[in-house]
Amino acid sequence: QVQLVESGGGLVQAGGSLRLSCAASGRTFSSYAMGWFRQAPGKERECVATIGRSGGVTYYADSVKGRFSISRDNAKNTVALQMNALKPEDTAVYYCAANPKVFARAADYWGQGTQVTVSS
Repeated sequence: QVQLVESGGGLVQAGGSLRLSCAASGRTFSSYAMGWFRQAPGKERECVATIGRSGGVTYYADSVKGRFSISRDNAKNTVALQMNALKPEDTAVYYCAANPKVFARAADYWGQGTQVTVSS
């Protein structure tokens, strides 16, 4: 089992950047693929990025490709999402997830979420 705690959300102007971090508990972090999801009010949850257990394989939603970058540090049990060139439509609650299922919009474990608000 793994527990996830996100940090780094906030308010930023369009075009700006934010870096989200997720700290995981437990000694088996490196056995989990990790991902970031987001959910805006009135919209379905969307997987924006995933990263494989060793960090060698990544996935990005088309809506964030070229602007967001996911990374992980297995020695520190952390996963990060660097978000650049932010747009108002990126406004959502962002969730860190372990063992993400992209098309099912599901995961085995979830963090509590962190709010990202992008003003125009």
